[in-house]
Amino acid sequence: MDKKIFGYIRVSTQEQNIDRQLAAMAPFNIPERNLYIDTQSGKDFDRPAYRQLIRKLRKGDLLIVKSIDRLGRSYSDVIEQWRVITKKMGVDIRVLDMPLLDTTYYKDLLGTFISDLVLQVMSFSAQMEREALRQRQAEGIAAAKIRGVIFGKKPTILPSNFNNLCLKWRDGELSAREVAVSCGLSLRSLYRKTKKLRSIKA
Repeated sequence: MDKKIFGYIRVSTQEQNIDRQLAAMAPFNIPERNLYIDTQSGKDFDRPAYRQLIRKLRKGDLLIVKSIDRLGRSYSDVIEQWRVITKKMGVDIRVLDMPLLDTTYYKDLLGTFISDLVLQVMSFSAQMEREALRQRQAEGIAAAKIRGVIFGKKPTILPSNFNNLCLKWRDGELSAREVAVSCGLSLRSLYRKTKKLRSIKA
């Protein structure tokens, strides 16, 4: 059976560019049909292109990624996927940004140990950095709240004649849209705010 080469590319949003990852893979002449691209967060492995890729991989094939975080962001999930792909499926992985993470070079026991160890250290470091970033963000938000900064959407201040406008709406003198415009509300917001006024027929 012919051994095939595959490439996996992931960006988190439509605004991010895949050109850098494509350029890194260009020297390997990966057939276009074997390039799988996801535009999705790496928080888990439930991604359409990645799922298709896994179904196509066969023992002896080679999977190339630009960096380990293109596979995923979760430390434990990346370790598990690495184990499934390399140990269970028998597929080699080459991480271009980290030459030590290349299972085509390390086939003996020591090489496998080094590759697995490097992967765990890198993934753990990335996980710790993300947790530190979340902690810094939480601390920044807490400090801003102490200073009186209000987060989220500001509550809509209704005009003083809101009740009168609603009565005119009830009596047919004004339409719901006219009341909404006068109050600076959408129709949905108007209905929501008048829901408790049982005398008004929406």
